[in-house]
Amino acid sequence: MSPLNFMKTIVLFFVILVPVFKITGAQPIGVCYGRNGVGLTSPGQAKKTIDLLNANRFGRIRLYDPVPEALDALKGTNIEVILDVPNSDLESLSNSDPTAARAWVQNNILTYTPGVNFRYIAVGNEVDPNPEKSTSKYVDFVLPAMQNVHKAIVDAGLQDQIKVSTATYSAIRSGFPPSQGSFLDTAKGFIVPIIEFLEQNNLPLLANIYPYFSYLDSPPDLPYALFTSEKVVVKDPGNNLEYRNLFDALVDTLYSAVENAGGPNIEIVVSESGWPSAGGREASFENAQTYVQNLIDHVRGNGTPKRQGKSIETYIFAMYDEDMKEGPDTEKHFGLFDPAGQSKYQLNV
Repeated sequence: MSPLNFMKTIVLFFVILVPVFKITGAQPIGVCYGRNGVGLTSPGQAKKTIDLLNANRFGRIRLYDPVPEALDALKGTNIEVILDVPNSDLESLSNSDPTAARAWVQNNILTYTPGVNFRYIAVGNEVDPNPEKSTSKYVDFVLPAMQNVHKAIVDAGLQDQIKVSTATYSAIRSGFPPSQGSFLDTAKGFIVPIIEFLEQNNLPLLANIYPYFSYLDSPPDLPYALFTSEKVVVKDPGNNLEYRNLFDALVDTLYSAVENAGGPNIEIVVSESGWPSAGGREASFENAQTYVQNLIDHVRGNGTPKRQGKSIETYIFAMYDEDMKEGPDTEKHFGLFDPAGQSKYQLNV
């Protein structure tokens, strides 16, 4: 081969090779790292967890509290992070004196920035104004804490990088079909001011979306809940949209509720979604694998019928089975891995 032809071959090789290794940004898939299990808080577990995320090509993680070991393990990685303000911290951060909120941001965000790629701060998780719920005692603290944390982020010049929100869930909204979605009257005094704050500051709403629990409450066809239905199950006369899976219907119901509450431009980030592999009705390895794999494939696509054309940023619940979680037995079996890091079923990420 002549030197000229050899050089042409080398150039062609790199022209072909470069697109294979081109970094196109993180996938819309993350994993929630809960630690309510035997062995999940042991020394070195956080580093093993981050290594496991990288090995399985997950580009995002949700941490439910600012554990230094986990944050140290994330330094220098490209993994994007949702960091929660635990509900137990909300009261102290909601004070009219924002000192505590500034200190929280300093200790748990700025100390690790740059180094850790923070994406969102979830100020509280599933706070519910229903007085029968254990989280109702935090209702008055969520919005003031969000405002104080957001101001601390703005003062640090990080508002374009780190977005402040709270994680809500389906129990505070109602409506069917999706176009009729709204927040419960008992929840509006709590959630509407939050929606207005998010809208004013161009912030997303985090939402925990579980077709499994909706399936238990009002069973549709199981294929509709598992993304395997081959037919349209719900036709929405309110907007002439059609639904083949329950996940899209739940997300769009929440979009309608958010719009009706004054947030037409708010984006919903699915901060939790999963399916249990044991412990209850239709909780099996097969159904869990089917749901999670189809969820991964689906959210990379073209959005929901109501919000088409964009992938849906989604965090799978959860990284591990958590045998110390309270509640129904299914709560202990949402993990993709056992505490030793062995995968429970195969996924194509």
